[in-house]
Amino acid sequence: MKAIIPTGGMGTRMRPLTFTANKHLIPVANKPLILYAIETVADTGIKEIALTYNPGGLDIIKNFLGDGSKWGVKFTYILQENPRGGLSNIFQVCEDFIGGDNFLMHLGDNIFTGGIQNLYDHFMKKKPHGLVGLVHHPENTRLGVPYFDEEGHLVKYVEKPENPPHDYAVPGLYFFDNIIFKCFKGKDKIVPSARGEMEIASAYQWLIDHKYQVDTLEIEGAWLDPGKVQDWLEANLFLLDLNTKTKINSNLDKTVRIHGRVTIGKNCNITNSHLKGPLNIGDNVTITNSTVGPFTSVYHNCMIIDSTITDSVLMESVIIDKVRKNIENSIIGPNTNISQSDHSEHYCELLVSELSKISL
Repeated sequence: MKAIIPTGGMGTRMRPLTFTANKHLIPVANKPLILYAIETVADTGIKEIALTYNPGGLDIIKNFLGDGSKWGVKFTYILQENPRGGLSNIFQVCEDFIGGDNFLMHLGDNIFTGGIQNLYDHFMKKKPHGLVGLVHHPENTRLGVPYFDEEGHLVKYVEKPENPPHDYAVPGLYFFDNIIFKCFKGKDKIVPSARGEMEIASAYQWLIDHKYQVDTLEIEGAWLDPGKVQDWLEANLFLLDLNTKTKINSNLDKTVRIHGRVTIGKNCNITNSHLKGPLNIGDNVTITNSTVGPFTSVYHNCMIIDSTITDSVLMESVIIDKVRKNIENSIIGPNTNISQSDHSEHYCELLVSELSKISL
């Protein structure tokens, strides 16, 4: 079995951060988003993974991820020429890579905290032609929704229905055998939807209409889809709370106070500061006379001086210098410098893109 992980897309809901950064490389809980998908797929035992990219997007993703050997897998990079081609178009352009095998597609911006082993095992054992992963979601009107007959068999898959009959939704995880590539050929081939995309729902519906077996199975653990700013902050909070363990890899000054679970990377210089967990601090970080956390991730090479930061994401090489207001619920892009002006407020909220400079 092989796997496909998309790394393209427009990232419109995360602008301005994604004007200059690939969304999949932005950290969540101090881990670049794409690594959650790669590690989840690798944990199933799959060894061959296609990473699709859009025009102009190869160098940054390939330079960052390499050949896959770090995770015990082999990457193949495949161009999806049309970023708006749709989810079915993503695996359509990978047909030669799949080469007759079964495959799964795990969207690169989805996180499954309980893994996907139960779906992988079901697909390999039961051998359906398609498998749809399910989650409960209170707002499934903005997602794909499965419809069942009285015996519980999948009969329809509808994108964003107005009045769904239940709270099930389909997240970004899809399984197929090689028969699915027939849906792109012949008189009854699937066609772009009204919004111009080759929908994943159309591919599954083609299987159902042609009497192929399509199973459904609920996904274990939580599903996170950090596609918007608030979703990103909530995912950061959730994963910090779930995964943070106390692990100190730097020598700390005696003036540092730690409460809760805190992870600190290598070569950090932290003095006269209060660290509140869950908190994840990367490598080569300087923190002086500050309060950081809880529910905050600070990526590599950041500097925080005389400031207070909570419930936030700091990307690489951010400088926060003598900011009197509390910084809360913020995502701060790489190489940003934030300093204090003469004005004063209780706190501020920031969404700052790359190479910005702000005086507050």
